[in-house]
Amino acid sequence: MTYLPFAYPLPALITLIAAWLVLGMLGLLQPQRVGWVARMLFPLGALVALGVAAVAVSALRAGFTPQVLVLPLGLPDLPFHLRLDALSGFFLMLLGIAGAGISIFAAGYFRRGEGTSPGLLGLQYHVFLASMALVVLADDAYLFMLAWETMALSSYFLVTSQHRIAEIRRAGFIYLLMAHIGALSILLCFGALHGGNWTMTFDAMRGASLSPAWADVAFCLALFGFGAKAGLFPVHIWLPEAHPAAPSPVSAMMSGLMLKTAIYGLLRVSMDLMHTGPWWWGLVTMLIGLFTALFGVVFAAVQTDMKRLLAYSSIENIGLIIAAVGLALLARSFDMNLLAALALAAALIHAFNHALFKSLLFLATGSVLHATGERNLGKLGGLIRYMPWVAMLALVGTLAIAGLPPLNGFVSEWLLLQAFLSTPAIPHSFINMIVPLGAAAVALTAALAGYVMVKFYGVIFLGQPREAQLERAHDAGVLERIGLAWLALGCILIGVFPQVALDAAASVTRALTGAAVQRGGTIWWIAPVSPAQASYSGLWLLAGLLGVVAVVFVIVRLFYHGRVRRVPPWDCGYRWLTPRMQDTAEGFGQPIRRIFGPFFRIEREVPAPDDAQPHYAIRIEDRTWRAIYAPITATVRRLADAVAVLQRGRLAVYLLYSFLTLIVLLMFVI
Repeated sequence: MTYLPFAYPLPALITLIAAWLVLGMLGLLQPQRVGWVARMLFPLGALVALGVAAVAVSALRAGFTPQVLVLPLGLPDLPFHLRLDALSGFFLMLLGIAGAGISIFAAGYFRRGEGTSPGLLGLQYHVFLASMALVVLADDAYLFMLAWETMALSSYFLVTSQHRIAEIRRAGFIYLLMAHIGALSILLCFGALHGGNWTMTFDAMRGASLSPAWADVAFCLALFGFGAKAGLFPVHIWLPEAHPAAPSPVSAMMSGLMLKTAIYGLLRVSMDLMHTGPWWWGLVTMLIGLFTALFGVVFAAVQTDMKRLLAYSSIENIGLIIAAVGLALLARSFDMNLLAALALAAALIHAFNHALFKSLLFLATGSVLHATGERNLGKLGGLIRYMPWVAMLALVGTLAIAGLPPLNGFVSEWLLLQAFLSTPAIPHSFINMIVPLGAAAVALTAALAGYVMVKFYGVIFLGQPREAQLERAHDAGVLERIGLAWLALGCILIGVFPQVALDAAASVTRALTGAAVQRGGTIWWIAPVSPAQASYSGLWLLAGLLGVVAVVFVIVRLFYHGRVRRVPPWDCGYRWLTPRMQDTAEGFGQPIRRIFGPFFRIEREVPAPDDAQPHYAIRIEDRTWRAIYAPITATVRRLADAVAVLQRGRLAVYLLYSFLTLIVLLMFVI
C-alpha cells in the first residue's frame, strides 16, 4: 500500500502548510505564555517541517511526474496554481530538514524579553515558514508574488522584534526597502515573460515566444530582483544589517532558508520558464557571483561582531552558488548539458549544505549570546570550558563551512571546482580565458573562508576568557542541543555519504538540463567527471582518519603506558600570560585589511602622544553605501522636499489644485 502523502503529495503539502498557519494562530490564544508558544507550538512546527521534507522527497524519485493543482482561492479570474516537481521538491526538502532543526532550537531559545510577545512572534515565525513553502510551490505569478510579499513582511516583523532599539528599526527599514525594490523587479520580470497571455500562469510563460530583447530584459530583471533577496553585490546592503538585528533562530531561517528562495526563483525563471539564452547571461551571472563571494569573505575576515561575520559569510556562500548557476547557464547556452548538470548539481548541493552549516552556526551564536550577553568577539574567549556542547557542535559547522573533508561543505565546493576545472573547450576564446580564472577565484574564496572560520571559532571558544563574567556562562539547554545536533548530523552525513545529495540533485538537473551527474558506478565513490580524473569517497576518508587516530592511540598506550603528563603550554619564555596577550579579532583581520585595502572605507581613531589613557579604535565600512546609496538617498530627499512645497496643509489650497486639474482636463476634452 502506498503511503497517503506520497500518493497525493500536493494535498499533503497544502495540509502541512495550513498546519503551520494554524500553529501560528494558536499562539494568539495565550500570547504571553512562553511555555505554551515555545515549548508546545515550536516543537509541533518542527514535526510539520519534517512532514514537508518527507513529502518533498517523493518529488525527487526517478520517474516522478510533476503534480499540479488549482485551488478555489484567489481572484475570480486568477485562482491559485500549485506545482510540485523536482526543483520545488528539492527546495522543500531543504526547507523542511533545516527548518525542523531551527524550530527545535527555537523552542528552547525564545523566552520573555525578546521584544515581541511570544504569541505574536510565534505567528510571524510560522507564517514565515508557510510563505516560503508557498513561494516554492507557486505555479503562477499572482500566488508567487503574494507569497513572496508575505515572506518579506513576516520576516521584517521578526527582524524588528526588538523594535524599541533605533539601530534595529533602521536595519528593518533597509531590509524592507530592498525587499520591495527586489519584488518590484520580479513583478516586472513576470510582466515581460507573460508574452501577451494574461493568465500569468507559469505554464503560459513556458510556452510564450519572446523576442531576444524582451528575453534579455526579463533575465536582467530576474537577476536583479532575486539577487536583491539573495544578497548579491551591490544589492547586499540589507543583509549585514538585518541578520545581526534579528533573533538568532530568525537569522538562521533568513540565511539558511529565505536566501534559498531567491536561488530557487532565479533557477525557476532562467532554467525553466525561459528558453536557452545567449552565453552572456551565464557569464554575467558567474562574474557577479564570483565577485560577491570574494567580497563577502573579505568583509567577513575583518568583522568584530560574530553575527555580522556570519552575515558576510552568507554573502560569500550565496556568491559561490550564483557562480555555479552562471556556469550552468553558460554551459547550457553552448549545449554542453553534462557540464551544465555538474555546475547545477554543485549549486543545489551547496545551497542545501549552506542551509545546514550556516543555520548551525547562527544558532550557536544565539546560545553564546544568551549565555554571555555579548556579540563582540573582543569580549569573548575560552567558552569551550563553560559551553562544551555548543563548542563541540559549533566545531562541526565551522569545519563544514571551511570546506574541510569529510564534512558536507567540502563536497559541494569540490564539485564546483570540478565544474570549473573540467570545462571542455568552449567555442569562444574569451570565455575559455575567463572560466579558468573562475576556478582560481573559487579556490581563493575557499582559502579565505577557512581563515575566517579559524578566527570565528578560535576567538570565541579557545584561549582564555577575555572578560571575567564569561566564567559564569552556561551551556545550551536540552532543546537547543537537539536542534544543534540535528543540523550537525546533517553536515556529517552528507559529507560521508555525498551520493545521497548527488542523487537528489540529479533529479533536478535531469529535469532542467536533460543530463545528470552519476555516482561513478559504486556507492562508495562519486566521480562527477570520470574515475580516472577525479573521485571522492567521504566514507573511506572518514575511515582513514579514524584509523590514523586509532593507530596513534595504540602507539601512545604501548610506548608510554598510558601515562599522562601535564605541562604548561609553550609561552615564548614568558610565564605570566593574560587574556590581553591572545590574538584578537582585529589582529586576525589586519593582514586582510592591508591586502584588500581598496575594498574598505577605514576610519581610525589614534590617541595623542601625551594622552594619559590612550585609546585606539578602527571602524571599517562598506564603500557601497557611500558610493551608490548615499547619493540616491540625497537625490530622493531633495525631490521629496521639492514636492513637499505643494503640501501647504490648507484645505483651500488643495481645493484650488482640484479645480485647476478639472479645468485642464476639460480643456483636453473640448
